[in-house]
Amino acid sequence: MWKHSNIARSVTVVFGTALLAGCASFAPDHGMGVVADLSQQTLRKDVAFVRTADDAVQIDARVHALLRRSLTVESAVQIALLNNKGLQAAYNELALAEADAIGDSLPPNPTFSLSHIAGDAALETERQVVGDILALATLPFRTEIARERFRQAQLRGALATLQLAAEVRKAYYASVGGRELAALLADAQATAESTAQLAKKLGETGSMNKLDQAREQVFYAETTTDLASARQQASSARERLSRLLGLWGSDLDFRLPDHLPALPRRPATQPFIEADAVGHRIDLQIARMELDALAKALHLTEATRFVTMLDIAGIDRKTRDPDTQPFRERGFDLQFQIPLFDGGEVRVRQAAETYNAAFNRLTEKAVNVRSQARDAYRIYRSAYDIAGQYQREVLPLRKIISNEMQLRFNSMQVDVFALLAEARQQIASQRAAIEAKRSFWKAQSDLQAVVNGGASGNDALAISNAGTGALASSTSH
Repeated sequence: MWKHSNIARSVTVVFGTALLAGCASFAPDHGMGVVADLSQQTLRKDVAFVRTADDAVQIDARVHALLRRSLTVESAVQIALLNNKGLQAAYNELALAEADAIGDSLPPNPTFSLSHIAGDAALETERQVVGDILALATLPFRTEIARERFRQAQLRGALATLQLAAEVRKAYYASVGGRELAALLADAQATAESTAQLAKKLGETGSMNKLDQAREQVFYAETTTDLASARQQASSARERLSRLLGLWGSDLDFRLPDHLPALPRRPATQPFIEADAVGHRIDLQIARMELDALAKALHLTEATRFVTMLDIAGIDRKTRDPDTQPFRERGFDLQFQIPLFDGGEVRVRQAAETYNAAFNRLTEKAVNVRSQARDAYRIYRSAYDIAGQYQREVLPLRKIISNEMQLRFNSMQVDVFALLAEARQQIASQRAAIEAKRSFWKAQSDLQAVVNGGASGNDALAISNAGTGALASSTSH
């Protein structure tokens, strides 16, 4: 049997070895490697974690270089990934998660106590080093769980990056589309104003009755109202874009193109849209990792259900008495709880139900992701077909009709009222075409977000409503 002194020294050795083995250090990139890799693979964009004044100067120079040119959707996304402070805060959360992971993977600090008792010429000195044996025994399991939590935090940082990119794309197309629509309505208002003035003069000469005059006047009034609304919406869309880009002050003078990009020659074909979404969605990966971490936590809880405290202390006591020779005592003290009333059933039940709830949420999320992917692709194809129909059929036919009406007016085959009525129809078609094209680019952004991982589990209803709104907007003119 070991002597007490040997046991005490063994306890000290155990704690020292565990301390050396459990030493962890912070990564030079603060966990940003995973975020940067996913951003390059999915977005082909750079990300940066601004931590020093030099970092801020470099990022500021790069942002201003991008702002010197008219913004494209890709340059807008890149500016946001570098300059958005909310995203920087998400990276700060990642750094905090790294600190938590390292803290959870370290061995427990031992407790040192010293007592000094004197009286009647007697003196007693006692020293103790107390350590949590249970925490040491479960350290490898807790370390692995901490690593899983940190990997989840890295994916959450990547998810925040992809979500910001998706929001920037939609805000960019909304802003450029609003700008194009406002320009169209400004031209329409000028035409309506001239027509209303002409109608007034014709009415004064008796060449136009009051009903036709009122029609032209109300068209001018409605166009003026629509223009004011379109300008306000375009201004709000630009402000939202500037917020996402993190711009203020003189940087708010960034330039945008006058027109939305042309439609692609053919729509994207994604026959395995469900599998792609399930394989790429980062929120699903986070949920899977959460389930794995909870499974390990459940096993750890089951293994330690009967023992929740196990402390051991190495004791060194020295006693000096004037009547006797000084003597020294060494030994140890072991403390543990007796599972008399609580056998760990509550903790095991809580851990098991937490795991089951996470499993059900993961299953629900997987079903929802598949549905979102199917719905987003159908909306994308529908928006492409509608916008393409306007570009290939409606607008060219409207142009032919307008030209023919002008020829007939010049040859006095139709009167000015028919010409004006056709002009109003052409403006309505052009407006619907712009809105349809804007809906397509938004649907494409939503599709990319659903497949690549930039969409959250709450986006399904919003995507579906967006598709319904695009169809109603395109068919109401």
